[in-house]
Amino acid sequence: MQKKSNKNGQEFFLDDTERTYCTVLARKSIDFALANNSLFKLSAEEVKSIPKKLLEKKACFVTLTIDGDLRGCIGHLVAIQALYLDIIENAFSAAFSDPRFPSLSKKEFSKLKIEVSVLTIPVELNFSSPSELLEKLVVGKDGLIITKGQRSATFLPSVWRELPQKEDFLSHLCMKAGLGDEEWLSPGLKVQRYYSIKASE
Repeated sequence: MQKKSNKNGQEFFLDDTERTYCTVLARKSIDFALANNSLFKLSAEEVKSIPKKLLEKKACFVTLTIDGDLRGCIGHLVAIQALYLDIIENAFSAAFSDPRFPSLSKKEFSKLKIEVSVLTIPVELNFSSPSELLEKLVVGKDGLIITKGQRSATFLPSVWRELPQKEDFLSHLCMKAGLGDEEWLSPGLKVQRYYSIKASE
């Protein structure tokens, strides 16, 4: 069982059955869309059998890969609906609405790997200097949201696999937000931290 706790004392759990349900549901959403060109919906009877944790209002991201390469990633940072609905919607969007990629094809579907990341509520990270920011970051565990003016971007904790150095992580996140790669060294950057529970195939 995976368990995460943020500094607000909030705890979130997903057992093996719940994690499996997350990825199965995401795959059903994409499969249904490929066949019907519409969003998958559970029947009233199917909703009754959903694990209770997935009925809670939670935010998630759905990440798609093929042969280890990113094929789509879409999600919400703030909980707006029941987790099972967020999984269905974000799986659909990751497959067909990620602006970085063309719509997923039926041929690609069989090679697709799916990961669902359920997020804790973001908490502001207080720091007085770039060195203190670096000191507070936890490699491999922290998901970050940065905001400066009208610019904002996030990296899921899984991005640490590609950018294990804290300075590189922050620089690339700034660039994703449309900021300069050294903007994290300047005052005025708001940083929020969150954690994720991963369900993967």
